[in-house]
Amino acid sequence: MSYLEYAVKTTPTGIRKVLYMNWPLTLLLISVASAGFLMLYSVAGGSWSPWAEPQMERFGLGLTVMFIVALVPIWFWRNMSVVAYLVSLGLLLFVELFGTIGMGAQRWIDLGFMRLQPSELAKVTLVMLLAAYYDWLPSYKTSRPLWVLIPVVLILIPTFMVLRQPDLGTAILLLAAGGGLMFLAGVHWAYFAAVIAAGVGLVSTVFKSRGTDWQLLKDYQFRRIDTFLDPSTDPLGAGYHITQSKIALGSGGWNGRGFMQGTQSRLNFLPEKHTDFIFTTLAEEFGFVGGTTLLLLYGLILIFCLVTALSTKDRYSSLVTLGISLNFFLFFAVNMSMVMGLAPVVGVPLPMVSYGGSAMLVLMAAFGIVQSAHIHRPR
Repeated sequence: MSYLEYAVKTTPTGIRKVLYMNWPLTLLLISVASAGFLMLYSVAGGSWSPWAEPQMERFGLGLTVMFIVALVPIWFWRNMSVVAYLVSLGLLLFVELFGTIGMGAQRWIDLGFMRLQPSELAKVTLVMLLAAYYDWLPSYKTSRPLWVLIPVVLILIPTFMVLRQPDLGTAILLLAAGGGLMFLAGVHWAYFAAVIAAGVGLVSTVFKSRGTDWQLLKDYQFRRIDTFLDPSTDPLGAGYHITQSKIALGSGGWNGRGFMQGTQSRLNFLPEKHTDFIFTTLAEEFGFVGGTTLLLLYGLILIFCLVTALSTKDRYSSLVTLGISLNFFLFFAVNMSMVMGLAPVVGVPLPMVSYGGSAMLVLMAAFGIVQSAHIHRPR
């Protein structure tokens, strides 16, 4: 037995858990968050306020939350899945009745020191509940209609509540993450083929209804679709955001204009430059190299999460880790697609980089669950 092995075996349990943490994953999260701090410093014109300093404080709090969640045994989080899901639904209902309104949407609960967005919490609690459900359900029942209907209802309840805020981006993420976890749990592919076929049929019917007596969408909704397909049709109106975003992305070139030298963000042509469109600021200042580097960091985070999911023999740990990984992937994939004009602008922040308290804290808590699965897996 080597000295290191002897030291680990004789170390008190709490400290041993810290040693067992997935430290490469932790360092990757710190690296991505640090890139976010630099971007928030840049878009504020070389000032730590009003965005970078609060974001650093929230990340410090989030890192503490991650460590606390990680040290708690994974079976505890499995047993708390139903409670966590019900709490998130209760918070969504509270938002519906008493929530704070901002930019035409009612999505937040004002806590004084920060605004809590319960829809962010619902993304994680839904994954926790579905993982616990499929851990409890015998595998031979996974694709039977009744047992498929139950998780569908569990997914649709928070999705409907989020749509009422309205928050289309988060609703889409809830549907995608929930459906993805059902597929990973072993639900037969025929169900997903039927849903995709129905979706294609619905989209086709919507477009065919345009200009008829039975038109399914309002004229302004069709104009939004037209703008997404061709932003140049309304460059100063609905197409302004994506047009300016593409200009910023293209002007960055290979190496970028340099730190704090992005004209689109510094001259305030770029909308929501500290939240949804912060990736375009990074791409303008650091170019293709900077954007690819951030994407590589995201990819490495996913790889370490997948390694944890595949190395554990506990079904709940594996499914909840895969679900959180899928949520994280959808976060940055939708945001990057959105700012490049490959997807409609739906208001999804870039994880760990965009300014925001709720998304940061909930995401760090979710990675705490991933760390808990890694620490407490059989050795």
